[in-house]
Parts: sequence; structure tokens; C-alpha cells
Amino acid sequence: MKMTPCVHHVTMVFVAMSIFFKPSEGKKDDMLYCSACRAVTDELNYSISQVDPKKTIHVGGFRLNPDGSLNDRKVPFARSETHLMELLEGVCNNMSDYALHVDPDTKEKLYKRFAPRGNGDRGFPDLKNFQFDGPQGSNSLKFACESFVEEFEDDIISLFSREADHVADKLCSEISGIVSHHSHRHGAKILEGLLLSGLYNSNVIHGTCNKVILAGQGQLVAYKSY
Repeated sequence: MKMTPCVHHVTMVFVAMSIFFKPSEGKKDDMLYCSACRAVTDELNYSISQVDPKKTIHVGGFRLNPDGSLNDRKVPFARSETHLMELLEGVCNNMSDYALHVDPDTKEKLYKRFAPRGNGDRGFPDLKNFQFDGPQGSNSLKFACESFVEEFEDDIISLFSREADHVADKLCSEISGIVSHHSHRHGAKILEGLLLSGLYNSNVIHGTCNKVILAGQGQLVAYKSY
């Protein structure tokens, strides 16, 4: 018995939602949400970098100011609201270029880009640390991406329109708090394993949105999350 296109679509959405939300807690999957935020910032940064910095766009709607002058000005197109909105409309379609990556040192799981962007892309990653789980994985990441963009669209546009440095940390940690929550959860798992193994004692404490630092028995070990 073949499923109709409508039933097939509903099934795929249900699968994505079942992965994105934790059944036991009814909460969003921190790892997926964190991955989606990082992926969005990475894709936007790349797209912005491909635009001629000299290209401008008129803003102001040709409205008149109270003094009768024309409210019209030019701004760089790359970081204009118009361009950013266009990018956000299609950014989640790129999630098929991402796969689950397992850090060889910390064993942290996070979706990262594995596909090169073009012939000139020299940042081709080591695929041995990726787990390719087929369409199901990319569909769940795309669903998380769409949910993230819908929730933080205004913040994304506001941030990218005026800043170029450390936008991933600002958006994913300071503004949304997503990465901070995910990293603390991952750090807690690492710490639990070390405590159970007897390698470290209870004075091992410290976590940030970008890394988890474990200090114990005279040693300092930094586990970088990203």
C-alpha cells in the first residue's frame, strides 16, 4: 500500500518532531537547537562574505522628513535588512550539507557542515568523525533550523546588520542561551564520567558556553565544545 504525498509529508514532519523534541521531557533537543543556531550563523556569514562590499541598496522608502527633505540613504547591501531576509528564507535548505559530528576528544555530538562550498573551498573536514544518518538526520536539523529562525528572526537580522565578529557566540549564547545550556549539559556528562572513574574529585567545576574546563588533582584540562 502506497502512502499518498500528504500522508508521507505528515509522516516526515512527525519523525522530525519526534527527534527535535525529547519524548520524556517534552522539551527541545539542545544538541539539535545548538547545531541549528551554529549552522545558521555559519551559512549567513559565508553568504554575506560573497557579496561585493561596494554594492549598496537604497533604504528609507523615499519618504519625506519633517523638514521636507527626502529620507533616502544608501547602505551596504550585504548586511541590509532586505538581503538578510532573503538569506533567511532559504538558509535552512542548506541543512542537507550537514551531518552529525562526534568530537574525537570530548565525544560531544553536534551537527556540522561536511560538504565543501565550491572548488575553492579548502576547509574540507575529516569525514571519519561524521555519522551519516541519511535524510532523517538532515530533516530533523532542517526542522530545528526553521523553528530557530522563526523564533529569533528579529534578533538575527538586528545582529547581522551591525556586527561581523563573534556573531555565533552572541546569537547562540548571549541572546538565545542555547549553546550555554547545551555545553553545560555536555560538561556535566563529562564530569560525571570522570568522577565515576575516580580520575577527578568534586572540586572540578567550571563551564562556559564555548568550553568546559575540568580541574582536579593538580591538573587543568580544557574540553573545547566548538
